[in-house]
Amino acid sequence: MNKDLNTVPFVSVENMMRLVLENGVEQCIEKLAKYIEEDFRRWPLFDKTPRVASHSKEGVIELMPTSDGIDYGFKYVNGHPANMKRGLQTVTAFGLLSSVDTGYPVLLTEMTVLTALRTAATSAVATKYLAPKGAKTLALFGNGAQAEFQALALKHICGIENVRLYDIDPAATEKCARNLENSGLNIVKCKSGEEAVEGAEIITTCTADKQYATILTDNMVGNGIHINGIGGDCPGKTELHKDILLRSDIFVEYTPQTRIEGDIQQLNPEHPVTELWEVMSGAKKGRISDRQITLFDGVGFAIEDFSALRWLRDEIQGSDKYIDLDMIADPDDPRDLFGMVMREKDRMTNE
Repeated sequence: MNKDLNTVPFVSVENMMRLVLENGVEQCIEKLAKYIEEDFRRWPLFDKTPRVASHSKEGVIELMPTSDGIDYGFKYVNGHPANMKRGLQTVTAFGLLSSVDTGYPVLLTEMTVLTALRTAATSAVATKYLAPKGAKTLALFGNGAQAEFQALALKHICGIENVRLYDIDPAATEKCARNLENSGLNIVKCKSGEEAVEGAEIITTCTADKQYATILTDNMVGNGIHINGIGGDCPGKTELHKDILLRSDIFVEYTPQTRIEGDIQQLNPEHPVTELWEVMSGAKKGRISDRQITLFDGVGFAIEDFSALRWLRDEIQGSDKYIDLDMIADPDDPRDLFGMVMREKDRMTNE
């Protein structure tokens, strides 16, 4: 990678897709999951704050910053559920990684595809620690843009063999089934949520509507189930019936953020939860019994994006998967920025 501090490596959507296709979706998720686990185990080192969100009736625009004292990263991301009706993505993102030492950016990248990979990787990491041993069947509620990544992540990292698909839009289920038909997974298209949970040891909900919703009702969740609730990710948006939460042991990323955005916004602010990093570091227990219901109330946190940016920075080293952008002014004298501009004026005049 170019060591010139005045240019910034930029990974475009095209180059991100090339990287993913050359390495394989599952392999990229596996590598990214290792970075997430590494960063979660050093969780106390990071700056942590709930994402900075600007809400409107149309959706939300957010900044997600963090630093480990060596690198600083942030992601810009939106969530606009109505975009789909316009033929637009409901979620788009870009991100930046900088050196704390100089403040100079060292990576700029698209993060729409990268966020899909990191979200799936995070679900798989949580599932690895919390799901019942030997789980083979996933019920996947919400078959939109995130669904295939979730299925492949749980297959590759957690050993899932069967995926039962359900979406209120049958076309989404057909799309997802078609995309996964050569994945090695046994795919079952279901006509109801009740049908989808039959025989499932793991349930993942990843729906997009920005509203209080009940995607899972209490009678659909039996003892011993692990749930990844990843669609409820902003104030006023939920997927799980409150009674499910009251029966579950709940695991979250960063408690102050999840209390605002996750399904636990339905509960008393004092309701006990465990942060996932505590389980991964061995400080607290995850699954402790076969009858326990575990819930990962995942809303997405900045450290996961930081991990994704670190992985990508390392992954593109020595590759052709980026271009250098001229983003940093480089005057001969750092104090003479005006003079640099005037010299460029002279150069343009003389051309």
